[in-house]
Amino acid sequence: PSGVREGILKGMYKYRASANKKAKLKAQLFGSGAILNEVLHAQEILEQKYSVAADVWSVTSYKELYVDAIETERWNRLNPGEKPRVPYVTRCLTDAPGVLVASSDYLKTLPNMISKWMPRRLAALGTDGFGRSEGRVSLRDFFEVDAKFITLATLHELSADGKIDAKVVDKAIEDLGIVKTKPNPVTS
Repeated sequence: PSGVREGILKGMYKYRASANKKAKLKAQLFGSGAILNEVLHAQEILEQKYSVAADVWSVTSYKELYVDAIETERWNRLNPGEKPRVPYVTRCLTDAPGVLVASSDYLKTLPNMISKWMPRRLAALGTDGFGRSEGRVSLRDFFEVDAKFITLATLHELSADGKIDAKVVDKAIEDLGIVKTKPNPVTS
């Protein structure tokens, strides 16, 4: 994709834009490394079952995004008379509509460390807690970071923003086979 080299080096780039250009509901989904496949699967579910146009971003380095943002803040603080600079992550997302959802194979704090510079609220999914699973698929289900939980988080954020009814989220929980009484992975 265009600008991919810069994005890889700076920490993120749009990996795959939504194919649904007419959808009224929008989302920006973030993943890195191996979990990107789950994000891509969630994109398909959102577009096919819920008419949500979701763009997928590959985050190559949360650390680089964070360093760029704090360096930008520092420069702005030291140069109050100059035109303020804008962090790379903010520039990427300013014109990208919809809710923001990140899924990570690491703790939620990793994507949350750049949330301050995102133009809207970020819903971060991560592997907080102690996992006890026989493989990657069950581990991601346990930690609620797989495609179905990315889909759920996206729909929940759309509901919180008043874009869809909470009944849609409840129905999705049922359709996706999510067990509401499942123990919280952070405390179980």
